[in-house]
Amino acid sequence: MASTVAEQSALERPSVRAVLRLEAVARRFHQGGTDVEALRGVDLSVGAGEFVAVVGKSGAGKSTLLHLAAGLAQPDTGRVVVAGRDLAGLSAKARAVMRRRDLGFVFQFFHLLPSLTVAENVGLPLVLDGRRPSQGAPIVDELLDRVGLGARRDHLPGELSGGEMQRVAIARALVARPRLVLADEPTGNLDSVTGAEILDLLTGIVRDHGTSLLMVTHDAAAAARADRVLELADGLLS
Repeated sequence: MASTVAEQSALERPSVRAVLRLEAVARRFHQGGTDVEALRGVDLSVGAGEFVAVVGKSGAGKSTLLHLAAGLAQPDTGRVVVAGRDLAGLSAKARAVMRRRDLGFVFQFFHLLPSLTVAENVGLPLVLDGRRPSQGAPIVDELLDRVGLGARRDHLPGELSGGEMQRVAIARALVARPRLVLADEPTGNLDSVTGAEILDLLTGIVRDHGTSLLMVTHDAAAAARADRVLELADGLLS
């Protein structure tokens, strides 16, 4: 009996501490007259401060997985739980607040607003959450210094290189001190040297902040930096 209890505790413990849990999640699309199962009964847990990488080919369902984790889409079946809250029980407004406060995002194509300065792009999540720019200025300056762009805070994104824009995106993702960062092919639009530098920066900052990181990628070298690597293929995670 003691062995059984110990085994159950070992299984339950990650769920208790998990920042993100996907439980038996399925997602289907109707495409070209047929139903496509993007995800089939996926279970995933990301613990506090853990870096998990999900690898898979293009079209394997990696972006769908992130959209569900962020509450940008709803599963057909199963549950998505972020910071202890079942997203199915939240209104659209509550999910938006959760994304602003608990999640950070890093994308392949940066998604910076071209008319805003570097500092304004980084501070945007705080402004959207109702804080004045002056309130967020200290953390914005701190993060820009950390990513090596303190001297370029007043520049526009169009004046930056691809690597510099991704550094801005990393600072923006972390400005609200989120519990979890979701990264979708964060090095996919960069050369190998710049991509390695960006990964060094991203993983270094999230570990220093104790932030969890879920990254989807087709890059085995990028995934090798993670605490755990999972493969998504044919809608199944292994």
